[in-house]
Amino acid sequence: MPALGRLVVVGLGLIGGSFAKGMRQSGLFREVVGVDLDAPSRQRAVELGITDRCEADLATACVGADVIQLAVPILAMETLLGRLAGLELGHAIITDVGSAKGNIERAARAVFSAPRLARFVPGHPIAGSEKSGVEAANGGLFKRHKVILTPLDETEPEALATVDRLWRALGASVEHMPIERHDEVLAATSHLPHLLAFNLVDSLARRHENLEIFRYAAGGFRDFTRIAGSDPLMWHDIFLANRDAVLRQLDVFRDDLATLREAVAEGDGHHLLGVFTRARAAREHFGKILARRAYVEAPGKGEVTYVGQPGGMLRGSLRMPGDKAISHRAILLGSIAEGVTQIEGVVEGEDSLATLQALRDMGVVIEGPQQGRLTLHGVGLHGLQAPPGALYLGGSGMSMRLLAGLLAGQRFSSELAGNASLSRRAMARVATALGQMGAKVATAEDGRPPLRIQGGQALRGIDYNPPVASTQVKSAVLLAGLYAQGSTTVRETAPTRDHTERMLRTFGYPVHTEAGALQLEPGRALQGAQVEVPGDLSSAAFLLVAASIAPGSDLLLHNVGVNPTRTGVIDILRLMGADITFEQPRLLGNEPAADIRVRSALLKGIDIPDALVPLATDEFPALFVAAACAQGRTVLRGAHAMQVKQTDRLQAMAEGLQALGITCQTQPGGIIIEGGQLQGGEVNTQGDHRVAMAFCVAALCAQGAVRVRGCASVASAFPNFIGLCAQAGLHVVEEGQM
Repeated sequence: MPALGRLVVVGLGLIGGSFAKGMRQSGLFREVVGVDLDAPSRQRAVELGITDRCEADLATACVGADVIQLAVPILAMETLLGRLAGLELGHAIITDVGSAKGNIERAARAVFSAPRLARFVPGHPIAGSEKSGVEAANGGLFKRHKVILTPLDETEPEALATVDRLWRALGASVEHMPIERHDEVLAATSHLPHLLAFNLVDSLARRHENLEIFRYAAGGFRDFTRIAGSDPLMWHDIFLANRDAVLRQLDVFRDDLATLREAVAEGDGHHLLGVFTRARAAREHFGKILARRAYVEAPGKGEVTYVGQPGGMLRGSLRMPGDKAISHRAILLGSIAEGVTQIEGVVEGEDSLATLQALRDMGVVIEGPQQGRLTLHGVGLHGLQAPPGALYLGGSGMSMRLLAGLLAGQRFSSELAGNASLSRRAMARVATALGQMGAKVATAEDGRPPLRIQGGQALRGIDYNPPVASTQVKSAVLLAGLYAQGSTTVRETAPTRDHTERMLRTFGYPVHTEAGALQLEPGRALQGAQVEVPGDLSSAAFLLVAASIAPGSDLLLHNVGVNPTRTGVIDILRLMGADITFEQPRLLGNEPAADIRVRSALLKGIDIPDALVPLATDEFPALFVAAACAQGRTVLRGAHAMQVKQTDRLQAMAEGLQALGITCQTQPGGIIIEGGQLQGGEVNTQGDHRVAMAFCVAALCAQGAVRVRGCASVASAFPNFIGLCAQAGLHVVEEGQM
């Protein structure tokens, strides 16, 4: 950005002084001029290098100005704008930092001509400090803080772009927003909490036992009331300036508070539990969204690289995280069952947490998760409530497809949205299938999210013949069938995972299976249940491969789900010569489970049977590593589903294997891998967690270290992956944590 001429900052308090200092340090202006009524502040600003010079007279300072930043108290803004309107300012841009914009717009329109309005860019930096005055000025104050610009309809794009660039040069995250929306949002998130904190402290301080109250105040009281120590005059001005929006938020809160009082008076513990559990989960949920982090990703994570070292063997016994697919179905059905459902072994990964938050948003009281335990207070088949806004599902395609089926039969409309990764996933098949039942499901361009589902539709049962085998589409149809008129039948030409049918039976809802067809009749109720979720076989697949290829390994994996529609990975490994056995087979509810023992073995390449391909789609990244370490050639065909996951997994795995010295060739829906000696090197996972974990396993048999880039998503998909690797005997660490 070329240097500008003169910046004038009117008001040299914390915000104005910090803006001036940051701009002077950036070198974007040839001169930075300060204006303040307080002579000592003007003198200190020059002494501290905040401005080049200061003026007491506004007109003198503004001569030749390119940008004028207004940083005075909000109720002084009207007078200041009137004074500026009487000056000859040429083509100068005027902007401000006021925290309420409606009154500033009204004042500007009352005094500015149309050409001057075109050069006016209202703004609001959401930043501050417990310190005040020009001495507190900090050129880095705005780094990683939001700045909201609220341009008028008349604001010239060039003026808006200039102010936008100035804030970005200070490290701020800049957003543009209509003035009315800004004032409503800030009234709810900033002004109302300050009003409540001031009021609570004042109310308690005026009681005769006030000394005792404050003597025994705990940390929570101090945390909540800390903002009552803010500048009273500043907040007096803000509340008066944004009074309409504050009153609207105060009225909503008053109604919620009255409902809460009634619940306490009547001993309504269910209502109280719902408020408390929703609030606790929502604080975490929205914090993660705003930070653009996965639900379980540690703060500050950006690019994450794992480094796997060669050598080692896998010994001992481990417990795997709970099965994600089963966890989802237990959560969904427990929420619409009658009575209480207890779930043990829930995987606390991003996808499950997204589903939990969506159901909380629709009024379901959920306790936990805590160490894999959940308690759901079911609302019944027709008890879900309209959510307050779009249901955000992170990167979980499973959450979106299953919830689409559940929501297709509700009285209210809903929207399902997700992060950038999920927004690229195909949703046309589930939308089309539900449309055949009478649902109205709109997608974005090319059948991508978000999904907008119109409520109040009369669904009808259908005889559904899926064009492509899909567990999630089948499940969505069955869930919608709970609300349909007439029976719903799904016919399968190829086997798919049957967790939904099994879980429906666990909740007492019959599903008839005959000759490859599933039939469900509507009109029954689901009953609360006790559910134990077995360990996830898809997660176990990486350790099964690792123990198979690492000489001397003997590993026992406890309590893993071995549903026959999921064991394709084990069948394929056994065909390659793997030594895998089941011990103590049993049923957990309606799901088969067992302890799985795997010992090292010499693997050989095979042509993977077509019948096993749909039973191992998610496990193929791990199987490709087994193929790379096997003797001979492995051929896979018909795995087109691998190319429409978080990334094109076929291509990502092929590129990674080639980078490690393995000869392989992709073809549509397939790959040919020549077994050989893995070399050390670097691979890029393209952000896919299964690709990342596969190459961590590959390092076992490589001749050098394998650096695996793009592993941030692993923590959300496979909690404690690195910890389990260490327990098992794999040498995998996060780069920078070694």
